[in-house]
Amino acid sequence: MAQAMSSFTLTGFDLDAFVAATLAEDLGHGLPGGGVDVTSDSVIPADARFSGVMDSRDAIAVCGLPIAAAFFRALDPDMTIDILVEEGAQVPAGSELMRLEGNARAMLTAERSALNTVQHLSGVATLTRTYVTAMGETKAKLLDTRKTIPGLRHLEKYAVRTGGGHNHRMGLWDAAMIKDNHVLVAGGVAEAVRRALAAGVKDVICEVDRIDQIEPALTAGATRLLLDNMGPDLLREALAVVAGRVPCEASGGVRLDTIAAIAATGVDYVSVGRLTQSAPAADIGLDFTPLGSTAGAAA
Repeated sequence: MAQAMSSFTLTGFDLDAFVAATLAEDLGHGLPGGGVDVTSDSVIPADARFSGVMDSRDAIAVCGLPIAAAFFRALDPDMTIDILVEEGAQVPAGSELMRLEGNARAMLTAERSALNTVQHLSGVATLTRTYVTAMGETKAKLLDTRKTIPGLRHLEKYAVRTGGGHNHRMGLWDAAMIKDNHVLVAGGVAEAVRRALAAGVKDVICEVDRIDQIEPALTAGATRLLLDNMGPDLLREALAVVAGRVPCEASGGVRLDTIAAIAATGVDYVSVGRLTQSAPAADIGLDFTPLGSTAGAAA
């Protein structure tokens, strides 16, 4: 299998390894009888060539096209690929996203992996854009969470950024987030925050779900508060107590029909797990046309 040469880079994400592992899963590498696309290899001549057009059947925020291109180039390094829209572009239904020309077997073998990736990431970006729009003109920034599909965190958080959102912490390593179970073991929010700071943690986010937890958390040195499951009125009360001493994030139960009121309270951030946890896939298709006399059959 050729390497997926691409200029697309994400810190912490290995595109070539992702492409190779995804294709290997689909081809059944390492399994008895695996390592082959039995349908394409038996039906399509080895020298057949296709042209293809990837298009969106939905109005979407586009995300993942360079990654899709890497799947095709991994199997046919000489494939001609024209990406027709920029990442993050808002396009109407019926828009062409990519044109391809190359080996027919390579296109058919890579098709599902490429489409799965673009459909999922465009779905995340599109839902993110919908939430950003619903927030209206406020200072609040929309955040994702760690509720990501295992193995896809870097891609899904990239899709959130592409859709106009912002990333929360990338994982367990880059900030402390003290939640109810940490507080339960530590004996209180103040002690939990104190322990994190004593361990040398620079960024300490503390979740509070009651007004009386705010002052102890701040006095102990929390650098940000997560105001959990508070409605707009309670959020305003909490923000009055905080009085701008640290940034505040509203989280928990945020919906498309409630995010505008939550953002309008004056919080700095609003986090929504659904962006990555359950965004619906975008409806994107790929249609092929045989080229030349040896193409054999259409997809």
